[in-house]
Amino acid sequence: MADKKRKIDLKGAFSQWEQSTLADTLKRAPERQEKFITASSDEVNRLYTPLDLEGFDYLGELGLPGEYPYTRAIHATGQRGRLWTMRQFAGFGSAEESNGRYKYLLEQGTGGLSIAFDLPTLMGYDTDAPQALGEFGKCGVAISSLKDMEILLADIPLGNVSTSMTINSPAAILWAMYIAVAETHGASQDQLRGTLQNDILKEYTAQKEYIFPPEPSMRLVVDTMEYGSQHVPQWNTISISGYHIREAGSTAAQELAFTLADGMEYVRWGIARGMDVDEFAPRLSFFFNAHNDFFEEIAKYRAARRIWAHVMRKTFKAKSPLSWLMRFHTQTAGMTLTAQQPENNVIRVAIQALAAVLGGTQSLHTNSMDEALALPSEKAVTIALRTQQVIAAESGVANTVDPLGGSYFIESLTNRLEAQALDYFRRIEDLGGVLPAIAKGFFQREIADSAYTYQCEIDDHTRTIVGVNDYVEKKPIPIPLLEFDPVGFSRQVDRLKKIRRERDNGRVGQALDHLRLACQGTENTMPHLLEAVRAYATLGEIIDVMRAVFGTYTEPTWI
Repeated sequence: MADKKRKIDLKGAFSQWEQSTLADTLKRAPERQEKFITASSDEVNRLYTPLDLEGFDYLGELGLPGEYPYTRAIHATGQRGRLWTMRQFAGFGSAEESNGRYKYLLEQGTGGLSIAFDLPTLMGYDTDAPQALGEFGKCGVAISSLKDMEILLADIPLGNVSTSMTINSPAAILWAMYIAVAETHGASQDQLRGTLQNDILKEYTAQKEYIFPPEPSMRLVVDTMEYGSQHVPQWNTISISGYHIREAGSTAAQELAFTLADGMEYVRWGIARGMDVDEFAPRLSFFFNAHNDFFEEIAKYRAARRIWAHVMRKTFKAKSPLSWLMRFHTQTAGMTLTAQQPENNVIRVAIQALAAVLGGTQSLHTNSMDEALALPSEKAVTIALRTQQVIAAESGVANTVDPLGGSYFIESLTNRLEAQALDYFRRIEDLGGVLPAIAKGFFQREIADSAYTYQCEIDDHTRTIVGVNDYVEKKPIPIPLLEFDPVGFSRQVDRLKKIRRERDNGRVGQALDHLRLACQGTENTMPHLLEAVRAYATLGEIIDVMRAVFGTYTEPTWI
């Protein structure tokens, strides 16, 4: 009765406030605009109160840090116990150049490596393949064989460093190369720590860097999950990625829903392989975007933890609390970076990084101010890293767990995003699941519609982008850009020729034959990929074998 009376009193007070204080203020000074929206185009109320959290269950919906449903944090002490890993995504040109950048970043205080691969590598082509012409090293480092990986990781203690690799269709092959190099460093497989992106589902919906059709691609993902749980127990064999879904133009709710739907699909495939959910679920990790809307992003991360905990415990009957935890990496939003007035990107990145930290991320990459123009220069990447370090050491935001928890606005946003995600889950299920929804173009259309809406809002000035559609300057770009080694490409091609000439080609042929038979059957492909890369079979040669068995994927045209 007391709660009901307080609610009635609050409703009365709120109504009185609207009719008097608010009305008088609006009469004297109208608000800046008629409607305020989030980055996802959802309307933001003028004020949030307990009336926006009707029926809110503190312990059931919010809880305490480190306890189910983990809305506030997966660890009881949050960032007080251990700061997030500062992991700068890097890679460009040749293996030699990228190795130098990694050593520089480690000296400057990064907590782990994060490898960016160039487009030919991402698509499974050797550097000297005709399809790779003109793309060498432009969006990451070129890796065509174990020799390149050896150079890339030279003098880096792989037994002590955590490494993330952003690679998808050829993920198992590049991971095999990493494992093989670690062996030469004296690091056993059970010592290795890191993350393989390996999220092929989002390629069909967002990034489009697929090679094989969905079913054999999913088989390869499960091969890595199975092999990792048995031999590389500290490695996250998949990082389920909403980042690229958001970069393609989705809303926060779509990023949340589509990422978690993909995650559930990987769990289903792992169980179908015969694996116990508690055997592999603790090594699943996630990768989210940090967009411009500060509070919406924080709410998105909190909703993600809560949804995943419920799904793993109730839907998949996972018994281990480790299987209920959502661990995630965050990267600031590349799509928000502007070529105009690039120094403004430093400010955008700082705000986005702060949202990721307040949202409880386990690791973070901060984009560099020049990335709308080129790969990061050394100066730009240092500023990006220092942004994280200033937040950690000087801002005080990591001194308490979930400092915005309990905010009427934050909790309301968290609930709204959760509800929107659950609605998407129902729609995906009605279409038959994730793979049928991809085949029908559902994800693709939803993302495209949201991207169109966002761009229209910029074009009609409903949404302001500083330096683009307001506060515009017509000055030359004042920052230096990264320059590549001009002989890097020819050195890489010469190295490939030498490898093919000097290796034991009989051993290579035998390894590729064994791989072909494994692909044609049901055997786990990872041992055969390790055999092939140790023999110095090139990436392109291995992919050609797999392509011959699995075929290639062409996206359908939807009307």
